[in-house]
Amino acid sequence: MPATPPGRTTHDAGTEWAAGPVPCRLVVCRDCCCGSAKVTGVDHAAQTERLRAAAPVRVSDCLDVCEHANVVVVQPSAEGRAAGARPVWLGLVNDPDATEDIAAWARAGGPGVAPRPDILDLYAITPPRRRPAS
Repeated sequence: MPATPPGRTTHDAGTEWAAGPVPCRLVVCRDCCCGSAKVTGVDHAAQTERLRAAAPVRVSDCLDVCEHANVVVVQPSAEGRAAGARPVWLGLVNDPDATEDIAAWARAGGPGVAPRPDILDLYAITPPRRRPAS
């Protein structure tokens, strides 16, 4: 995939969900740390494609949580938002099993629709805007 210009994101429409409601959306950080050689042993392109097979994916510039690379944000669907769900930030997603767990949760409906698998609690991080002031 070509590099995303600074300050921009890319969005790819999928095909699995084209006939019905989108269960949720995923944002994948792919900038200075996430998606780079700085995180070794991860096939970043395969990870992104695997997530795209489950839900629409937007590739983002730096999400400002580099210490948690690779970062994936699971955004609730309209149904999930109506149920009060908020985006769920997941960090250190550097293992194919974690990617599969995220993909399965997205297919099941994601935040507010399907319970978050307990294993994903290990990856949950606080987004930058919600960090307590120092």
